[in-house]
Amino acid sequence: MWLTFPSPPPAGGAGGGARREPDAGARREPDAGRRRLLLFFLATAAFASVYQLGAMSDVGEEEAEAFLEEFGKIVEGIDAVGIFLHNTSLALPMFLPGFGIVWGMFSAWSTGYAFASIAAANPVALAGIPPLAVLFLSPFGLLELAAYSIAVSRSFLLAARLLRRKPLMPVLPVVGLEVVAVAGLLLVGALVEFQMIESLMAGPGGAPAVLVPEDPGGA
Repeated sequence: MWLTFPSPPPAGGAGGGARREPDAGARREPDAGRRRLLLFFLATAAFASVYQLGAMSDVGEEEAEAFLEEFGKIVEGIDAVGIFLHNTSLALPMFLPGFGIVWGMFSAWSTGYAFASIAAANPVALAGIPPLAVLFLSPFGLLELAAYSIAVSRSFLLAARLLRRKPLMPVLPVVGLEVVAVAGLLLVGALVEFQMIESLMAGPGGAPAVLVPEDPGGA
């Protein structure tokens, strides 16, 4: 008579099911979210730093007056819709892989240069106002800065994906949502900015001009 012994239970326990390993995608999801947030703040810091460099430009009085005269033609009669369309035309190219980073930094420098031009042409208008205050201490500045940071950081992620030879199609729905978010931020920012421009129109000449981001190709 042969002796028989029961086979050992499966490694998963008495239930007989094999132990399931955590989904690799689920493990990566929190890391991807943290990386996305980190890139957003890095883009914000980069935009603010380049803007500050532009605002520190040494602009001569004649050059400043010529710049403001040309820029005044751009913003003359502008309303909230015009501000929104202007800012959106700057933000959308910032989503382009790689190129968006360069475009975003050039836009930041140009806006800072506009601040420096106004300060040189009419020091009274911006007396005691740090350049970064326009970005971080004004509601429209924060909204627009957030919008541009979303676009520039996405540009980096798309470029990195292309360099790894990964298709862009899987992330396009997320990019679409970010485009909508950027448009929403810029719309609210344009409404707030226009209200502030109207309230400043009675103040020193030239002050409102710095409130509209400068188009790198417009001057």
